[in-house]
Amino acid sequence: MNRREIGRSGLLVTPLCLGGNVFGWTADEATSFKLLDAWVDAGMDFIDTADVYSRWVPGHTGGESETLIGKWLKRSGKRDRIVLATKVGKDMGDGRVGLAPAYIHRAVEASLQRLQTDVIDLYQSHDDDASVPLADTLGAYADLIKAGKVRAIGASNFSAARLEEALAVSRTQGLPRYECLQPLYNLVERPAFEAELEAVCVAHGLGVITFYALASGFLSGKYRSEADLGKSARGQGVKKYLTPRGRRVLEALDDVAQRLGATPAQVALAWQMARPSVTAPIASATSLAQLDELVGATRLTLDADARRVLDEASAV
Repeated sequence: MNRREIGRSGLLVTPLCLGGNVFGWTADEATSFKLLDAWVDAGMDFIDTADVYSRWVPGHTGGESETLIGKWLKRSGKRDRIVLATKVGKDMGDGRVGLAPAYIHRAVEASLQRLQTDVIDLYQSHDDDASVPLADTLGAYADLIKAGKVRAIGASNFSAARLEEALAVSRTQGLPRYECLQPLYNLVERPAFEAELEAVCVAHGLGVITFYALASGFLSGKYRSEADLGKSARGQGVKKYLTPRGRRVLEALDDVAQRLGATPAQVALAWQMARPSVTAPIASATSLAQLDELVGATRLTLDADARRVLDEASAV
């Protein structure tokens, strides 16, 4: 399978990333292990998680996803077969939040311990933190890279202006630069990335790893009416997409999927993978059948007509 470089980091990854937000939440330990094994056995290698996953679940404190991945890595011995990405900065409670150097140093040690690994391939700022000078945050990352605990860094949820500013600080002060951006992007959420961020990423050669690539499952076609929202724990999150435009996108996905012998989810992911600026969309699975569907998306090629149909249906 062709691999793509994350920015200029030297890290090569498959064109689709497995999202770890479900591990320890809607996928229990046994299911998570099966999914991770199947992902690697299918020739895939990119896995993304975060320290905060899944703190939003009642009774959880954060770190559940990293802990399960760590247990799997220890049991499977497959650390050298994956590119492992995690994130820091979102509120973990008890004042554990943000991108201050002292906190980053504490947080990375906690993530390394949970993940049961010596190095994180891609360590990402989960949120911008305007209260901390960019040079201080990037300096902390420089220390981690020098110590061999992190290979490359990335940013998530940054505005175009702040991303440009961070890149300028890296350039002028000789600090590591963010090699990728993790933005919200999918067929029903295009402007947030395309309006300004995409141009910054292309101009500076940054990788792009998109989250909510399937719009919380909406683009799979699973949710077509309000009656469908109770199908899963994430159902209420897609209610906002049940609009005339959202239904138009689903119709276009159905049309292209039928013509190409694929599923709507595969078409939605293939549309992103075909966009030159995108390195790898992130998608999660809670069953082996869903995982097989995701892997199948990497083998799907959209022709010009299919891309046109999807572009027109999703135009704002």
